[in-house]
Amino acid sequence: MSSPALFQPLRLDGLELENRIIVAPMCQYSARDGEATDWHMMHLGQLAMSGSGLLTLEATAVSPEARITHGDLGLWDDGTERALAKVLDAVRDYAPVPICIQIAHAGRKASSEAPWRGGQQVAPDSPHGWLTEAPSPLAHAEGEVAPRMLDREDMKRIRDGFAATARRAARLGIEAAEIHAAHGYLLHQFLSPLANRRSDEYGGSLENRMRFPLEVFDAVREAFPAGNPVWARVSATDWVEEGWEVEQTIAFTQALKARGAAAIHVSTGGVSPRQKIAIGPGYQVPFAERVRAATDLVTIAVGLITEPRQAEAILVEGKADAVSLARALLYDPRWPWHAAAELGARVRAPKQYWRSQPHHLKDLFKEASFGQR
Repeated sequence: MSSPALFQPLRLDGLELENRIIVAPMCQYSARDGEATDWHMMHLGQLAMSGSGLLTLEATAVSPEARITHGDLGLWDDGTERALAKVLDAVRDYAPVPICIQIAHAGRKASSEAPWRGGQQVAPDSPHGWLTEAPSPLAHAEGEVAPRMLDREDMKRIRDGFAATARRAARLGIEAAEIHAAHGYLLHQFLSPLANRRSDEYGGSLENRMRFPLEVFDAVREAFPAGNPVWARVSATDWVEEGWEVEQTIAFTQALKARGAAAIHVSTGGVSPRQKIAIGPGYQVPFAERVRAATDLVTIAVGLITEPRQAEAILVEGKADAVSLARALLYDPRWPWHAAAELGARVRAPKQYWRSQPHHLKDLFKEASFGQR
């Protein structure tokens, strides 16, 4: 009897995932000056033992000003690299799951408070604030300080920052890279006509608005080792009239595919507080389905995917090739174990936890290979 679709392997360039459950990037707002802390060791450690096929690090800033909050994780200098190396070495010693970095720049949504402090913009002259930068000098929300408009030198600096972060990630043995072009952050700001009002070759037409995000992708793809997959996370729609929408997402995905993208991770929203989202179980999956059908690129679905049979149906029905879970895994860090038990599959687990296997399940766990890099 074949394994359920959720537990079939998935190849992304030269990397093979043992199943199609991906730990989505989840900001923790718990770094110190961009450096990973013991919180990250504890947080990533439990997710690495979840049995998922791939563990994605939270949005990782390419510079201090690229952070959403002053507590964001970064990978822009030797200090941030050393701190992340310490965490990843500890995690890998006991849970050898492939790791993906999400490389990010927050643009005009930077200099913000953590969600549990309200998430509002922090003034540039505050101790933990700074002046943000963006494609156009348009504030994200009413009452916020408008960002500084990026010039060509700024854009070169940011593009080079993405590439430098990719090279540091490769030195840390990180196996995959996701470029954050979703949720209203910098690259999404370039894509969306709601945030990009430039009059040069980086604004106006769809081709022009895609230009800088594609340049960033090219720079990361060149900087990251051949065979190690690179892809992007996108917002398929802004949920705002006259904003970015799924047809443009398809065009962008086709351009990424032509440049060697291994996959596309399909989310939605984030660029405007005027968005009106119809939230429900799997509410973003139809967008993933449309992008997959139009581009034939490996597609990752995300968004209120919480039940094993729901995830299995998404794959069996051809709506996506993998599922990405965030809050469901925070609530239940053993979600893949429980999915395997429910669907009749086997899942990787450390020997120290094998005694937790219910008596009625004779062959749920398979061995993790400790100490592999």
